Amino acid sequence: MAQIRYTRNLFLRGMSIIYLFAFTSLYVQIPGLYGNNGVLPARIQLDSKAKTLSGRIHTKPTLLWLAPYIGLDTEYMMDVLALLGIFLAFTGFVSQKFCTAPSFAGLWSLYYSLYQVGETFMKFQWDILLLEAGFLSILVAPLRYQSQSKRRAVTAALSDGIPFWLVRWLLFRLMFQSGVVKLTSGCPTWWGLTATAIHFESQCIPTSLAWYVHHLPRWLLKLATVFTFVIEIELPHLFFFPVRSVRIITFFLQVCSTVTLYICILWYICTCVVCVRARAMQCRNFKEYVHRTCPPNYSTVRLSAHLSDDEITGRTSAWSGVINKVVNALVYGGILYTTIAMFSVRLTPSHIESDVAFTKQEFDWLLSFLVPGSVYLGLSALVPILTEALAVSITDIPGTFAKISAILTTLFYTIVAVFIFGISIVPYSTLHPAGNSTVVPALRHWHSRLDHLHLTNAYGLFRRMTGIGGRPEVILEGSNHIDGPWLEYNFLYKPGNVNSTPPFVAPHQPRLDWQMWFASLSPYHQNPWILSLTYRLLQGQPEVLRLLDTSRNPFPNKPPKYIRASLYHYHFSPWSQRWSDPWWTREKVSEYFPIFSRDHPPLLDFLRHMKVLSGASEREDSVSGSQVAPWLKMLLDRLRYLVSHVEPSLLLWSVFSAGCAIITTSGTTSHAATRR
Repeated sequence: MAQIRYTRNLFLRGMSIIYLFAFTSLYVQIPGLYGNNGVLPARIQLDSKAKTLSGRIHTKPTLLWLAPYIGLDTEYMMDVLALLGIFLAFTGFVSQKFCTAPSFAGLWSLYYSLYQVGETFMKFQWDILLLEAGFLSILVAPLRYQSQSKRRAVTAALSDGIPFWLVRWLLFRLMFQSGVVKLTSGCPTWWGLTATAIHFESQCIPTSLAWYVHHLPRWLLKLATVFTFVIEIELPHLFFFPVRSVRIITFFLQVCSTVTLYICILWYICTCVVCVRARAMQCRNFKEYVHRTCPPNYSTVRLSAHLSDDEITGRTSAWSGVINKVVNALVYGGILYTTIAMFSVRLTPSHIESDVAFTKQEFDWLLSFLVPGSVYLGLSALVPILTEALAVSITDIPGTFAKISAILTTLFYTIVAVFIFGISIVPYSTLHPAGNSTVVPALRHWHSRLDHLHLTNAYGLFRRMTGIGGRPEVILEGSNHIDGPWLEYNFLYKPGNVNSTPPFVAPHQPRLDWQMWFASLSPYHQNPWILSLTYRLLQGQPEVLRLLDTSRNPFPNKPPKYIRASLYHYHFSPWSQRWSDPWWTREKVSEYFPIFSRDHPPLLDFLRHMKVLSGASEREDSVSGSQVAPWLKMLLDRLRYLVSHVEPSLLLWSVFSAGCAIITTSGTTSHAATRR
């Protein structure tokens, strides 16, 4: 268990980077998505009949309710919240002094406030994942930054392990649930091990590297699907394995898989870090650290035994290395044997064949044991941590005040950990009916009461593989004449022009491009926001147009009179055309929605029903008596103008690079001062 300050600091700095990317990415998209003239104006989400501020917050908990009281409308207030989030995340990234519980509480509150009005464009799994991981970061972070005295070193060591276990439990649920739902969904591509062969072409925003991976031999891609099941279903149970070296191997396998699939890279690495001890990342181990920072009367032998796994099994023994190797061989040998048997992996003269060797009924029977069993496995890993932490705080902390403080701190983390673990079982138990045996009614009650906070969630990445017959894409076309010619709108990142190179957008999250991919999977009347997008394009709203590729705007001077949408199926161009221009081939499938004009009565009535159109003016007024802060609005407008001229991905990497430069400079300066 990674229970030293170095690991905690690394995790918190990583979470700061993730928050930094999340807030910056959202900030550049606020006007087009949530502005007063955006696709889904945030103001329509703040329509409360409550007359008091407390009543409004009770109806929808968000800091955006404060906007009128400082003379701002909802759009400006969203800018303020996003910029505050960027500031807090950036300071936590560049300096450990700002990685404190109040700072992370502020980050969580700011992101949750924006999430509350995010609607369709913030209903992705990574948003609720960030909310849950962000809440755990509050528990992991220290209450305030302070130099690590000898007494505080022990107290911190006692309390760090409990919230770190919650992070590990979150990582387990994310991975295991994502693996299980692939099979319980009954998707033929996952059961046929062909999902990976489709994934790289059908993922939300493919990259140019995906084109090359897509053309790998099919047997190799089937083997990659097997590897995905091993990573997501088999290996997560090893997060709770008592031997550190086993967890280290699991850590590297998880990171390798994540980098390969190019999904949630930073968050995965941060959470996987808590599965290993700091000795895997630096030359000094924690036992040496404790002996250097604590006097002998702090029972350092017992404390170090509590905080590391190898010492429990006799690390000082000459046989410990041999024992670890034998344990690793047995564990991973067993996993290899299970994988070969369950997926019928076999060698042929030219390649490796693999097929699912179990039935749906057999997998369902296995889940009936795995789901409740994994709950008891997690509980069995939590109880010793809680027990030992409480025992050490009672017996090994000298001084009455320090002892009481340590006991109260440990009890607080114990109660929180047990509560979070308990309510997390509720969404986790939905994997299989057998999981209901682990859930008591009181847990369901508390989970339903706190569900809107997203402290615990159900996950299931890529439950079903889409794009089997071709990647569906909605193409918007405009014209000044109802008979054409029709010209296509080009988006910044999603496939459109077959000659455009698939981009690398991470860590930017282009929410409109992502949502266009989801829209292609269902009829337009199930995606009402796309009609609002159509109306804004018919208006020629610059805020919305900036979400698209303005350099290739087919109507740069005046918006079109008509817009229609067609559904296409895209395929990566064949390997034989790798030296030619087209990255894609496509064929038109059907009409997605009919021709609309700006004064089309059914369209206008629908938008009024959605409250996107709200009478003569679409601007908000401040609360009566509030004084508008012109200097603040001018500052926000100026900053927005500067940011709008930078490509979002470049902006995110520039901010990250600036943080790295500050860290490097401060480290060099500190080192030079120390030498003098």
